[in-house]
Amino acid sequence: SSADRAWKGISRFYANCKEGKPGKKGYPKFKKRGRSVEYKQTGWKLSEDRKRITFTDGFKAGTFKLLGNRDLNFYQLKQIKRVRVVKRADGFYCQFLIDVERSEAQSPTGKTLGIDLGLEFFYTDSEGNHVENPRFLRKSEKSLRRLQHRVSKREKGSKNRKKAINKMAQKHLKVSRQRREFAVRTARALVTSSDVIVYEDLKVLNMVKNHKIAKSISDAAWSMFTDWVDYFAKIRGVHVISVPPHFTSQDCSGCGERVKKSLSTRTHKCPSCGLVEHRDLNAAKNILAKGLGLKSTVGHIGTQTLEEIEPLVFSEQSEQVKFGH
Repeated sequence: SSADRAWKGISRFYANCKEGKPGKKGYPKFKKRGRSVEYKQTGWKLSEDRKRITFTDGFKAGTFKLLGNRDLNFYQLKQIKRVRVVKRADGFYCQFLIDVERSEAQSPTGKTLGIDLGLEFFYTDSEGNHVENPRFLRKSEKSLRRLQHRVSKREKGSKNRKKAINKMAQKHLKVSRQRREFAVRTARALVTSSDVIVYEDLKVLNMVKNHKIAKSISDAAWSMFTDWVDYFAKIRGVHVISVPPHFTSQDCSGCGERVKKSLSTRTHKCPSCGLVEHRDLNAAKNILAKGLGLKSTVGHIGTQTLEEIEPLVFSEQSEQVKFGH
């Protein structure tokens, strides 16, 4: 009967779970909440030369060598507020959150720039300069598909499958690191060459609902870039203004006429004043004009104006080193 078949199926499932048969589903494997452990100012101890760390909590993990070029001797122990152990595809890392006072004054450049973030170019500024979109994920898709195919061919539960999964995870990790390095480098270069920066406050979570461009938007990592722009701007005393994105691509930067255009239309042509220029350049000029009229949004710190912002920054700096054997 159907009841007997159902009971036999249930019994077989539990038997397979207990025996751990390869290729069988087994018990549900719930994803762990996190791949990190965090300590405050107890539960760990650095060696005198600051090249080893010993964990003294109940887990008794032992002593580990710290690899990398970060010199922890530069900081006092009381500055280290938290220690976090993170597992990544290529090993374990130890992150130190350090309380530092940081300020890097720069000479005035005389530049006030509007920034239009996009997909054709990573950004276009109001002076017509472009930064190419690196498209790290797109460039890695072929190798990722190959690694995914390799995973699918390995037997579930086998060591070879775990190795294949780890290889794929390492590739994803490389892409994420490339994005971060690009965002840091590009943001620093932009901040050091400007006195005032204006960009759009894009609602990325809403934008990725468009499945045609969701992957490209995620690959661009605009939010990461603007976060780093804010960070370097506060350190160097550069003013940052965030403006609403409404109609920045549609309005004419020459006369203000609203010229509707689709995403595929890359050239702005105004029937009113005759202005013809690249869509992104037109948008960057509009963003700059908006920003100069919205000084209350400078630096995302409430109603402070340009004159009220102090360049001195008290922040938590994160130093990361890798564990060795």
